[in-house]
Amino acid sequence: MAEAIELYRQSVIGVALIETLDEMVASGALSPDLAMAVVMQFDKSICHALDKHVESRATFMGGNLHTYRYCDSIWTLNLRNTTFMNEEIETVHPKVKIVAYDMRMIEEPVEPITCQQCQ
Repeated sequence: MAEAIELYRQSVIGVALIETLDEMVASGALSPDLAMAVVMQFDKSICHALDKHVESRATFMGGNLHTYRYCDSIWTLNLRNTTFMNEEIETVHPKVKIVAYDMRMIEEPVEPITCQQCQ
């Protein structure tokens, strides 16, 4: 099982980062070891940013639970026609995938990082 912290590598920004690093390694501009270090730093930084700097909260209601799966302490929910609300807007999404995991289940704790805003 891939580490839960690696989940954000599948996001748009994560995929763009990995594609760029692959191109740089292929052209010889970057060593594979350095590229892997950048990806691992991305994992730590994105988790830190979402944990410490995102204050907006959203709730959802209605919709239909299309499929669900629980495997290796990770829940995957596929919802249809779900209404999401936050402080400012309410919107309906035809398809939503939610992946939830328990950070306590990660075998190796993530080394905490600090950013300039947190200091």
